[in-house]
Amino acid sequence: MNSFENIRLALRSIRHNLLRSLITLSIIAIGIAALVGILTALDVLLLSLSSNLSDMGANSFNIERKYEDLQGNRRGRRAKRSAVISYDQATSFKEKYDYPNAKVSLALFCTSLATIKHKSEKSNPNVSVSGCDVNYVKMRGYKMAAGRIFSESEIEHGSHKAMIGWDICKLLFDSKPEKAIGKSISNGNVKYKIIGVMESKGSSMSSNEDRMILIPLTNAVRYYDNPDRSSYDVSVSVSDAIEMEPAESTAIGVFRNIRGLKAGQDNDFEIFKSDGIMEVLKENTVTIRISTIFIGLATLCGAAIGLMNIMLVSVTERTREIGVCKALGASRRNVLLQFLTEAVSISILGGIVGILLGILAGLGVAYALGGQFVMPWNWIALGFGLCFFVGVVSGLYPAARASALDPIEALRYE
Repeated sequence: MNSFENIRLALRSIRHNLLRSLITLSIIAIGIAALVGILTALDVLLLSLSSNLSDMGANSFNIERKYEDLQGNRRGRRAKRSAVISYDQATSFKEKYDYPNAKVSLALFCTSLATIKHKSEKSNPNVSVSGCDVNYVKMRGYKMAAGRIFSESEIEHGSHKAMIGWDICKLLFDSKPEKAIGKSISNGNVKYKIIGVMESKGSSMSSNEDRMILIPLTNAVRYYDNPDRSSYDVSVSVSDAIEMEPAESTAIGVFRNIRGLKAGQDNDFEIFKSDGIMEVLKENTVTIRISTIFIGLATLCGAAIGLMNIMLVSVTERTREIGVCKALGASRRNVLLQFLTEAVSISILGGIVGILLGILAGLGVAYALGGQFVMPWNWIALGFGLCFFVGVVSGLYPAARASALDPIEALRYE
């Protein structure tokens, strides 16, 4: 009796005991669906977050002036700051840094105490103003509710143009971004024409990006640059997180030359990475993955017990059939493989249904998040492997019991 014959007999037996088989198959399917579905959903979630964070600068690092804690005489510790990153140093770095597929953005924080006016309306003196270039807007992931971002020409010539946050639009233009485009606002004695309204990004403990305006960097240099105090923000973004370390090493070398540091001198600047968010997420999802696997295994243990019970009942019901098969020359191995194949077939069929449900769950999560779905081949392989293991473990004892039946006693069984 070959393998195909065993499979055919197994499927026929499943049809004859359809209700019992479907119940066990459903339990297996639920366990596999939970396992594959949750693991696939986690992959989709991480992929979506990685893509979104990449747009927001997750694959980036910042170069900032260095702060050191020094021990004071009487007043405890005090901070020592290195020299500011000047406009010339920042622009020089942008020109000289040529790492492949990397982008450099420059920005200058101007003030957080600005009062923005439009006709008779004005804000409280708590609006942030920053100057930036085109790359900064793109790397920060700002999306426009209306209008557009700065052009290269506007950045280069320091045009009196501005992009405003959602809170400013809400306060001065009744939450109507189209109404704000083309209008003039003033910050002190300086007027700006609004060319874009940014979508709401919410606030954090340290900042409120909805209550800010962005102006061209050269315009910010004209009105806010202070050689002794103004330190420019330099950010580098790479297309792939794998490129972070070599890009960082190259940036350190270029910036040391710009700062005029000698070979033996320590860096007077610091590198701050922003890829730690994904690392934390990945570390946290490891626990969720392990928990999910244990939940799936617990469900499959219940399914394995049910499958073993069905096979034992099947052996009892088919005792005479086993006797006839042995009387006609079937060996113990033939009987063992027949019942083992039946148990594995039920388990595999349940696994197929569960995997399909799990994939659908992953597709649902991807659709809900608007992210990209990737076929979870590794979790599919894990599901099939577990199903095969459950089928073998559950069917081995009933199959061994059936193969050990005495043919004469089996033929006498009523």
